[in-house]
Amino acid sequence: MRIIIVTFVILGIASWNELWHSGHLGVVQDLPISFSVWIIHASAIYKSSGGGHLKLGLPTPHPAGKRSPATTLSSANNSISASQSSNFKLDLQNYLQHLVDSLQAEIGLAFRDLETGQEIFFHERRMMHAASTMKVPVMIEVFRQAEKGKFGLDDSVAIKNQFASIVDGSPYHLDVGDDSDSLLYGAIGKKMAIRQLVEQMITVSSNLAANLLIELVGAENVTATLRELGIKNMQVRRGVEDIKAYRRGWNNQTDAFDMMLTLQIIAEKQAPLSGAACDSMLAILRRQKFRDAIPAGLPEGTVVGNKTGSITKIAHDGAIVFPKSALEKKPTTARKPYVLVVLTKGIQEEKSANRIIAAISRKIYLGLMTSL
Repeated sequence: MRIIIVTFVILGIASWNELWHSGHLGVVQDLPISFSVWIIHASAIYKSSGGGHLKLGLPTPHPAGKRSPATTLSSANNSISASQSSNFKLDLQNYLQHLVDSLQAEIGLAFRDLETGQEIFFHERRMMHAASTMKVPVMIEVFRQAEKGKFGLDDSVAIKNQFASIVDGSPYHLDVGDDSDSLLYGAIGKKMAIRQLVEQMITVSSNLAANLLIELVGAENVTATLRELGIKNMQVRRGVEDIKAYRRGWNNQTDAFDMMLTLQIIAEKQAPLSGAACDSMLAILRRQKFRDAIPAGLPEGTVVGNKTGSITKIAHDGAIVFPKSALEKKPTTARKPYVLVVLTKGIQEEKSANRIIAAISRKIYLGLMTSL
């Protein structure tokens, strides 16, 4: 097995750049991500040596279907040149355009590495239905109002399932069958701490918790705080399942760029939010239960906080990712994270959309590994 892999690397590594630029990374994507990262670094060594002799420290192969932390090896040069960075951006944008054309779908992407400042955008200002990604700014507003003293996070809220439409004030109810969290419905008639409702809203994407919190803080205040934070297009107008509003097109909306900024504010603890509030919100995002999109494209053990959102033919994910160094088995604690948001529209099956988002996440991670 070692001989086979060495032959693959020696014969294939010179054409790695061609493989990358072609946009067909199926071979690499089918490998464990740690070995894919190792190939990238071996390629860097090859290019830095002028295509001369390679000194390969082959990692022990891992069983099929399992992912493991990247294997330690020695690299001649771990930095990515400006031209490599430019090529990576172009390759990714071409890949995304190929997906859009072949799937007849819409994709919006915003990536910003808070360590290096590297950015990649693709239709980042295309507005889409926000789905459950809007629960992140709702969380921000809850923490902000709590810090202003309007209520305490340990204060209790009565659990109910009746809300007023923003169209005419008429009552509507949530369908437990359409909610990813059914447990909260068992608490109707009881009380629950605001802190726990935030946890349910984010980690299991509870629609009932979201509506209770939106009613508590006011959708208009959520949007007003976004504007104060410099987020221009994202809009939270209403609670979930307000069908009358939906039929009129009165929806919660975002683009990839604004969702990226929202997560960046939490990651960088930007004012007027306190550092303690941002730490708490990031901790909640890290306890996310839905990990089939951006986190699925990352190596096992990568620290990531994310929030998904999906309705019919809509599937999104936004994440704060703390990348693991390709040369270390432990996360790089001193390194700042990167923020990645991928919005999709028009893909019939949510599972298919999540696989595509995971593949995009993987491509970005592997490209970034050459700079660590």
